[in-house]
Amino acid sequence: MTVLDEIRRLETELRAEEELAAGQRSLTDRTFTRLKETGLMRGLQPKRWGGAELSLREHLTSVYELGRIAPSAGWVAGVMGSHPWQISLFPEETQAEVWEADPDWNASSSYAPTGKIEPVPGGYKVSGRWSFSSGCDHAQGVILGGFAGKVEVAPGVEVPNYGSALLHRDQYAIEDTWHVRGSRGTGSKDIVVADAFIPERRFLSSPLHEYNPERPAPGMETNPGALYRLPWAVMFNLVLVAPMLGLGRRFLDDWTADTAVRKANWGGTYADDPLMQMHLAEAEWIHDAAVKKMYDAIDTITDAAEAGVFLERRERARMRWNITKGCQEVGFAVNKLMRVASGRTVFVDHPMHRLYQDVIAELGHAFLVSDGVGRFYGAELLDSSAPEVML
Repeated sequence: MTVLDEIRRLETELRAEEELAAGQRSLTDRTFTRLKETGLMRGLQPKRWGGAELSLREHLTSVYELGRIAPSAGWVAGVMGSHPWQISLFPEETQAEVWEADPDWNASSSYAPTGKIEPVPGGYKVSGRWSFSSGCDHAQGVILGGFAGKVEVAPGVEVPNYGSALLHRDQYAIEDTWHVRGSRGTGSKDIVVADAFIPERRFLSSPLHEYNPERPAPGMETNPGALYRLPWAVMFNLVLVAPMLGLGRRFLDDWTADTAVRKANWGGTYADDPLMQMHLAEAEWIHDAAVKKMYDAIDTITDAAEAGVFLERRERARMRWNITKGCQEVGFAVNKLMRVASGRTVFVDHPMHRLYQDVIAELGHAFLVSDGVGRFYGAELLDSSAPEVML
């Protein structure tokens, strides 16, 4: 059976565990175990380290489906399921350090540079607080984003050295700050670090490798497949878009089922209301368009990687604009449907209330806000000055 088949087979169980996860504000151990057993958490891990090395399309199709079934599990799987891919870009010694003894070793993450990563002899000193680390209760480590001084990307050209620091579980504390209404089951708590040291091989520079086709990430030497040549920012955007659109699909399905049998106060049913019919038709169109944009981006970066083509920043901006705009539009469509749903959806125990809160929470992620990449893409089309964004 494929990963997708396994997820669908477990639908009843995963839905029930989602209820428990919301109560404890973190995925249940049972759910996380199931996600590992399906192969989803190692879908993008190299085969030589026990992973499946699936195509990005196949992997994210499973994440989308999981987002429909169990939104919090889908979000965690989208985020944490991408980390074996990124770890594969670190030097071989780092890959061996985490996977030789335990092929299931995985990390949570927080990429916003809210803490400090200071270059020191032999490596880096990491300290501070990072938030929104989804799935951290189930991780053996964490990937933290930050600026580590400056790096020379071309002769005489230095830029801030934004990158990813990889820490082991004994190098940080988890602070339970996750008291929220939406995405409660993701357990996206704070990571607190007090002067942890990491060797140089556990820091991966984005400007040094991401925008320089002549200087590939060190892990590409031992993981030469096209999968590991995908652009990071577009890739990370997609692993958030897939569960978000799966959640949108779930909301549309549940809204439709509820509206189909909902009685109108003045007699008849809402299923016969022309306005309801039009609201749903528009929402379906928006969702389908967003999903197509997602797959277009997946196929574009995959085809380019397989052909050895380096995608310039304008093309990366186009894709990130398309997929983040698609998610935002799905959010607007969900909001319109919520406005005409039953007044009982205001109660916190109404099934659609939680789904609506989940939508709002997921769309709050910085990488799902479309404004910055939209401005960059528009400015590029007009040959104007573009804002600095991660592409």
